[in-house]
Amino acid sequence: MFEIIGERINGLFIDIREAIKNKDPKPLQDWAVKQAEAGAYWLDVNTGPVASKEEQAEIMAWMVKVTQEAADLPCCIDTTNWMAMEEGLKVHKGKAMINSTTAEQAKMDALFPMAANYGAAIVALTMNEKGVPKSAEDRSALAMELLANADAYGISPIDLYIDPLVLPCNVAQEHGPEVLEAIRQIKLLSNPAPKTTCGLSNISQKCPNRPLINRTMLAMAMVCGMDSAVMDACDDELVDVAATASIILNQSIYCDSYAKIFRQR
Repeated sequence: MFEIIGERINGLFIDIREAIKNKDPKPLQDWAVKQAEAGAYWLDVNTGPVASKEEQAEIMAWMVKVTQEAADLPCCIDTTNWMAMEEGLKVHKGKAMINSTTAEQAKMDALFPMAANYGAAIVALTMNEKGVPKSAEDRSALAMELLANADAYGISPIDLYIDPLVLPCNVAQEHGPEVLEAIRQIKLLSNPAPKTTCGLSNISQKCPNRPLINRTMLAMAMVCGMDSAVMDACDDELVDVAATASIILNQSIYCDSYAKIFRQR
């Protein structure tokens, strides 16, 4: 079943940034409820830019707590600050998701044990010190490194969400087919297979007609085996694409009200 990771509780958005500044839970909780009602499976929580690591850790814990007070959904704790990540995990109710590690050994050795310790799922990006590879084969090779390291820490493939890194089609058009092929290859790396995910809106950054590009990419990626995406859960047409692709791919049982049922999971 396709998992929507709602993207909206992020300090990069002006209303969330102001809410963080004023310690006002209402905007976070309003978006938590809206995304839950729209069909989100996880809620991405990101502090955005904050002055210090210590401040970011305190804010992340607050954001996770107030978000889960409003919506009974797990959080995808999204930060590069490991202190903030752990503070969010400490207060989280139920199974969380860590977003994210890369294939850099130091990051894997820090974040895979954290995921194992807290029983969390984890997003893993197919990049390392050299950056983002171009080819599907190189992305898959890094996915295999991520899978092997996760296994060494006792993390099941079904808790590993590998992100082949979607790039904007206006500046990296040649990466699009490679990402889609990488998704296919990643789903063949183990049994059970690792999950796959992406930051969907990256494909349309600074492009006109962004909603159409996002919808098209979502449908194509789902056909290739993508299991989830960080995306706009409140874009009804985008969610309708996910719901419709799920029935065409035989991932959910058809009924005439399938789009409504998809949102009620």
